[in-house]
Amino acid sequence: MNKTDPSLRYAPEMVRNHSPADEQPEKNRDLNAMAKQIASQYGRDTISPVMVSGTLRLVEFGLLVLSGLAIFLYHVGIQTHLIWQYPAAIIAGSALSIVFLELTDSYQMAALRNPFSHASRMVLACCGSFALLSLFGFMLKMSEEFSRIWFIGWLVTGFGLIMILRFVMAQMVRRWARNGTMERRALIVGGGKSAESLIRSLEQQPFNDIRICGIFDDRDDSRSPPIVAGYPKLGTVGELIEFARIARIDMLIVSLPLTAESRVLSMLKQLWVLPVDIRLSAHSNHLHFRPRSYSYIGAVPMLDIFDKPINDWDSVAKRAFDIVFSILGIIVTAPIMIATAIAIKLESKGPVLFRQRRHGFNNEFIEVLKFRSMYTDQCDPSARIAVTKGDPRVTRVGKFIRKTSIDELPQFFNALRGDLSLVGPRPHAITAQSHNRLYNEVVDGYFARHRVKPGVTGWAQISGWRGEIDSDEKIKTRTEFDLYYIENWSLLFDLKILFLTPIKLMNTENAY
Repeated sequence: MNKTDPSLRYAPEMVRNHSPADEQPEKNRDLNAMAKQIASQYGRDTISPVMVSGTLRLVEFGLLVLSGLAIFLYHVGIQTHLIWQYPAAIIAGSALSIVFLELTDSYQMAALRNPFSHASRMVLACCGSFALLSLFGFMLKMSEEFSRIWFIGWLVTGFGLIMILRFVMAQMVRRWARNGTMERRALIVGGGKSAESLIRSLEQQPFNDIRICGIFDDRDDSRSPPIVAGYPKLGTVGELIEFARIARIDMLIVSLPLTAESRVLSMLKQLWVLPVDIRLSAHSNHLHFRPRSYSYIGAVPMLDIFDKPINDWDSVAKRAFDIVFSILGIIVTAPIMIATAIAIKLESKGPVLFRQRRHGFNNEFIEVLKFRSMYTDQCDPSARIAVTKGDPRVTRVGKFIRKTSIDELPQFFNALRGDLSLVGPRPHAITAQSHNRLYNEVVDGYFARHRVKPGVTGWAQISGWRGEIDSDEKIKTRTEFDLYYIENWSLLFDLKILFLTPIKLMNTENAY
């Protein structure tokens, strides 16, 4: 793709129009003692309700299939002439049951917490799916060939197993909710009466999985009380960014009226760099939109501003993608990596691998592996001085492996370990600079590229933006491409980038 493709100039204006006044929100601010203590309590990951209900669907499908096959083998046996029709009917009936359970809201948290209150719906769903399966058999003139005992036995056994599983799951869900293992952690942005009204409404919602961790507001105590509905004000909006990176926060709820447009936009400009869902409370707004414009927490309406990228099952799919293709990459490139290690050892003294700290997901520090391309005593772990054409610090082997990107191959192990993803925004060194300014000082919103895991390769790299960054415009454009990737991610997009990478690496114009 051409470097000046206008379709990629989609990123917020803040990426391209940076002024010194905008730099402050990007800088981490020290938290007060209470905020640090509270943040440390939420340092571990939680189980997403979406993942729980999704996993339950798979387990229940498996139970239905296994119970159907077990009764078939016991009562009918493999000597039947319908040796493939029975398994086909079992898989179809199991899938129909899961679909009907979904249609009757049997995978909502309320149903998982109290399965017996939803038992009638589940009976209706299972009976309906088996009735539809019987109708298919009748229409195909095959129903009389199937065993009635098997069919009824499968229905009763399958439903019984699901109810037993639901009873066990209800106990687990309640325990997870009590100990904070399964919850959505939220921060309220903005205080005062509107925040108090919002919090009261959220607390009144039955089966509410939202845990409010605190309130952040730029206003002083005279305009925004230090305690709102029993929750402390922990600091300013700028300090919220640091808090959210220490704690595992899932959601920010902005409790400001839509009429305060400039204040809302100012806050969002600071907060969008975080990998969290951002919602604007519509609880007390006098402006009304169509019902489809809202999402809801219980009955409390919210306007969706930003969604956490690559979340829940998307993150599972991407992780599986990384594991499979990392293993394949290691196997395919093993001879190249062995030959490179030998060449590095023969040319100069020192370790074969070079380790460098870089920014990872959510601004966490990670250690990235590379083949050493410089003389050991001249290595620059901080990357404060960029490598340029003809750089004397680079060895002869180093020049070749940097040109061909062979020096990056050990990062397959980073991806397999989970520090990196195979595809994503390339991780930059922590102190990497453009004209003596850190990248986040050049590009407002730079840290938004850390809302996902960094990658071994990325959309910017295959689009011609790899190699030396010798101007502010280059890092701004790279950031735009990275943000485009984040907003348009899909497994097919990852696959496209992965398979185009070897082709695009043939262009070594800017690689030194």
